[in-house]
Amino acid sequence: MLAPVGAQFKLRAVSGVVTDMTGNPLPRVAVQLQNTRDLSVRSYITGKDGKYYFSDLNDDIDFTLKAKYRDYWSKPKTLSKFAPSAHAEVNLVIPID
Repeated sequence: MLAPVGAQFKLRAVSGVVTDMTGNPLPRVAVQLQNTRDLSVRSYITGKDGKYYFSDLNDDIDFTLKAKYRDYWSKPKTLSKFAPSAHAEVNLVIPID
């Protein structure tokens, strides 16, 4: 996506851990990051540690994060363009024990 001439934006990143309701990290979870402006989606599959990472995100756009494990989805969380951090941490919980 091209920015308007003269527009200034910075890149940021988001990472986190996907866990079950008791706090155990979940491997092989599909984490989806949706750009709320153009609705494009990027995906990341967590490793054994349940961690995910997305980089090169425009800091002038909100993003929605959610995770799917088998037939279960986490509640979506929003990474706001007003968040002050260049590297946000957003943890997601899948509603299983």
